[in-house]
Amino acid sequence: MKDAVMKIANFPCLVMCVVLPVCVLQAEEAKVVTPEVSGARGFGYLNDICKIGPRISGSAGMIKQQQLIVHHFKKLGAQVAEQNFDAPHPLSGEPVRMKNLVISWHPEQKERILLCCHYDTRPFPDQDPRNPRGRFIGANDGASGVALFMEMAHHIKALDVPYGIDMLLFDGEELVFRRGDKYFLGSEHFATEYRDNPPAHKYKYGVLVDMIAGKPLRLYYERNSLKYAPQVTQSVWQAAADKKNRAFVPRARHEVLDDHIPLNEIAKIPTTDLIDFDYRYWHTTADSPRNCSAKSLESVAEVLLYWIQVLPGLNE
Repeated sequence: MKDAVMKIANFPCLVMCVVLPVCVLQAEEAKVVTPEVSGARGFGYLNDICKIGPRISGSAGMIKQQQLIVHHFKKLGAQVAEQNFDAPHPLSGEPVRMKNLVISWHPEQKERILLCCHYDTRPFPDQDPRNPRGRFIGANDGASGVALFMEMAHHIKALDVPYGIDMLLFDGEELVFRRGDKYFLGSEHFATEYRDNPPAHKYKYGVLVDMIAGKPLRLYYERNSLKYAPQVTQSVWQAAADKKNRAFVPRARHEVLDDHIPLNEIAKIPTTDLIDFDYRYWHTTADSPRNCSAKSLESVAEVLLYWIQVLPGLNE
């Protein structure tokens, strides 16, 4: 995740509720199934990722994580593609090999939705009051989104939907050593390629997840998501309300610069950000599995699997 001073505007808790256009989910027209999501299994994936250690872009840890991810999703029947590019290391200027991973379900479908997260870790726990140059494994800030998708992958094939689903893992979101270093390398590359070299398919909606395994989990409307993708944002929180999920709070709280900004601004893919920016262990050595929750992973997976099935106006 991003630097607290440069990348976040934190608003008071007492804010006005955001009134959005009515967005009716299509549950009555869809054949909705309720998968038996396993938070425990998802948490096991989070543990497996964290056991690798730091997963900085271009590092041996990142390569090991990539191998784990590709094996997992191919085993469950997904198509996995790599989007490779180089970016200069912020300290040396030497090229760092980056790799976005695109995990596709129903790749023949031309209308698609996008689920995305970053999967690299920041080099250091820069917000740690005692050891800002210590070892950072990024359990919530990095591993949680990957673990969520790894669990959701067990259920995607059972969904009766007429469109494709891509899970996109961004590299280079956190290759930041100093204030002023560039963020969002993977998402900017993906968004620019999508704009400049349009594929045969089109993404109708996007959902970015970032820090979704904390305890207790609270996901508020993110203000840039309301600005760029109000319908998508409202539809996800409405899906949570349908599922009686109280972790999703329909009230604006933070304004965050995250990987959804290039998707909205460059690629023009309406994308919302699910992020718990009240996570107290952000960018510290304490961002470890012990401060994450299987229940939180299960909660978000259930909402997104339901939302995928009741998407509003996909064919409009």
